[in-house]
Amino acid sequence: MAPERLIFAPQLPTFAEHLARLAVADLFLDGMPYGAHTTASDALWAGLPLLTCRGKSFGSRVAASLLTALEMQELIAETEKDFEAMALRLAREPQLLAALRAKLAEKKRSAPLFDTARTTRAIETAYALMMEKTQPESFAVP
Repeated sequence: MAPERLIFAPQLPTFAEHLARLAVADLFLDGMPYGAHTTASDALWAGLPLLTCRGKSFGSRVAASLLTALEMQELIAETEKDFEAMALRLAREPQLLAALRAKLAEKKRSAPLFDTARTTRAIETAYALMMEKTQPESFAVP
């Protein structure tokens, strides 16, 4: 990659500006062995496709969990070699990257991951169910 294509940007004063800047990038390459957490979520929320390599530790699996929640497992590599191959493929096939960006936009509207109201209702239901229990036991939130 030509060095002039790399942009190191300063911190921005607002979260909205941060998200807007993420949205203009082509692809988020999640680092290894400790991947992105909140920044991965921010990138996906901004509509930026994210490529990650599923690791073995919690810190290396967060982005894969986010992508799984969005049903976008095609952006999860299992090996570093697969990660590199997919990154190169996405760089060379802009139509594939555009299709992933479109899929992400649709998933952002329909997947539970970014449905705050739905998550709030589920947590409130869980709290209510916990209050009904007299003994510690597992339960499922309907």
